Amino acid sequence: MQITGFNPNGTPIITPVTTDLAIRGIENIPGFGNVTLYTKYTGDIENYGVPGIKLLDITYAPYGNLNGYFERLLPGNSPTNNTTYLSFITAKPFTFFSNWLGNNDALLYATSGGAGDVLTDETTFAELDNLLISTLTANGAKGVVATIPDVTAIPYFNTVTVGAIVAGVQQLDPAVKGIYINALVSGTTYAPRLATANDLIVLTFPTSKVGTPVSTPYGNLPYGLTPFSPIDNQYVLDANEVALTREHVASFNNTIKSVAAAKGLAVFDAYAFLNNVKANGLVEDGVGLNSNFVTGGLFSLDGVHLTPRGYAIVANGFINAINAKYGSNIPLANVADYSGVKFP
Repeated sequence: MQITGFNPNGTPIITPVTTDLAIRGIENIPGFGNVTLYTKYTGDIENYGVPGIKLLDITYAPYGNLNGYFERLLPGNSPTNNTTYLSFITAKPFTFFSNWLGNNDALLYATSGGAGDVLTDETTFAELDNLLISTLTANGAKGVVATIPDVTAIPYFNTVTVGAIVAGVQQLDPAVKGIYINALVSGTTYAPRLATANDLIVLTFPTSKVGTPVSTPYGNLPYGLTPFSPIDNQYVLDANEVALTREHVASFNNTIKSVAAAKGLAVFDAYAFLNNVKANGLVEDGVGLNSNFVTGGLFSLDGVHLTPRGYAIVANGFINAINAKYGSNIPLANVADYSGVKFP
């Protein structure tokens, strides 16, 4: 995505990039749906990172048919692959590894508003992390792992706020007291209620939809402004879903740190680091950074992933952890050499 201009109110116009996408086709997988396939990568692989992968996926043999980013690394074509991710990343000899698996086991639930994905079971996560790290260290390899960030603290959930939406609606109708969401009560039970500041609205929520007439069993009602026409679940990570997500992340991180300690690995606490940046900001190589959307320089335009500059900072976190654990002297990246959000 890129910023192509600004609206009269100063908000950026963000436009998807449609060139050089390296898409080679679409494969329909029965029982799953369409999978975008990308140009095969044929060089020597050192970076095994796969967008969208969960720790939950590493032993699932058909996964190479369901994720186009993993499929492009495999020699076979979807839907004929049956190589697990775990076996793929350990196929050639190695003496050192870095591991940051587990983010998507919480992130994908959160970014779907708790409506389009599920949190990985904590016990299952622990079993798989033990399996992963035991496999990676089986031949004596050393390594570094990182904890999972607080996914509810990213700009994707902290840019479009309940207060801002209500204030915008009140400019047109001062009588409006708030917006209604369909919130988790317990288990799988949801009920409409007024939103509070503890409910997180996703970055992609179409705010212009609030107040427009929508069909309900009680007739056409203004969207988001009555308990009979609440904002759809996928646009809101409500307070109970936030608590559930944070509880799972805390459990995942306890597992990651415990398993790493048992194997004598270096640990970069990305959770603590990124939360500190959100609370206090950061200055690196004379460059000021924070977690604000667009202006912060740390997060990219999807509000989830980091910019090149943000990833350089995280890379330095990994390097510092490695140097501290193993007594090495790996030089740090020069953060100023890497770009943040580009303005038109």
